[in-house]
Amino acid sequence: MSSNRWTIDQLKLAFHLYCRLSFGQLHQGNPEVVELAGLIGRTPSALAMKLCNFASLDPAIVASGRKGLAGASRLDRQTWELFQADWEGLAMECAYLRQALRAERGLPPEEADEAAELPEDLTGATRQVLVEQRIKQQFFRRAVLGSYVGRCCMSGLSEPGLLIASHIVPWCQDPANRLNPANGLCLSALHDRAFDQGLLSLDDEYRILLAEPLRRAADPFVRQVLQPLAGRPIMLPERFRPEARFVAWHRQHVFVDSGGGGSIAARPSTGDCM
Repeated sequence: MSSNRWTIDQLKLAFHLYCRLSFGQLHQGNPEVVELAGLIGRTPSALAMKLCNFASLDPAIVASGRKGLAGASRLDRQTWELFQADWEGLAMECAYLRQALRAERGLPPEEADEAAELPEDLTGATRQVLVEQRIKQQFFRRAVLGSYVGRCCMSGLSEPGLLIASHIVPWCQDPANRLNPANGLCLSALHDRAFDQGLLSLDDEYRILLAEPLRRAADPFVRQVLQPLAGRPIMLPERFRPEARFVAWHRQHVFVDSGGGGSIAARPSTGDCM
């Protein structure tokens, strides 16, 4: 790579990494920055600067008072827009690009750990489909948890094993936004289940709404842990703020009190879509 100009493939890989890191991790000493810089033939400092260029395009970053690094190019903006238009396609394209670059350098494929968890009798197309699904899910999880700095936006819980990248509009309802981090919330397993079942939702100001079954519950745990959430604002992410249209959809179609969500007992978990 003799030219100093960034190629579109390099920028896609850089933005793919930007999505998976928190704002505080966008620096040249981060091992993931060092690794990708080596794969694409850039210095860690150059890649870190490019990540900060992307941050300057992120409305959530700018709204928080942080400006990233000025100087984003036309191609930087184009890369941002490409992802906004096709999160799933670009996430998979970047996975394949990284795989090809690692193979050129004699490195093992990154999805090896994902594939190792699959049953040994799965082969061919079925195995490939499941590996790709796990790659997509891992991208979404990293992007959402990174945006919320690894904390449940309702409770503040930071134990990784208990955190879920929860879709606002379920996976099966909106294929175009399955991997869009702005269609995600970082929630504890408990809050994810309540949100998934329509017992929790958000208003237009990102304040927590409790459905009537929770508001009226006499269970001591519900009264101590969930009822105090009513009216509280969630912790907003560093970037990829939940889009208003997704929040409104959840409130209208999933939230029990909306009239459109149906009864809890009759409605299957939206997690079943995945």
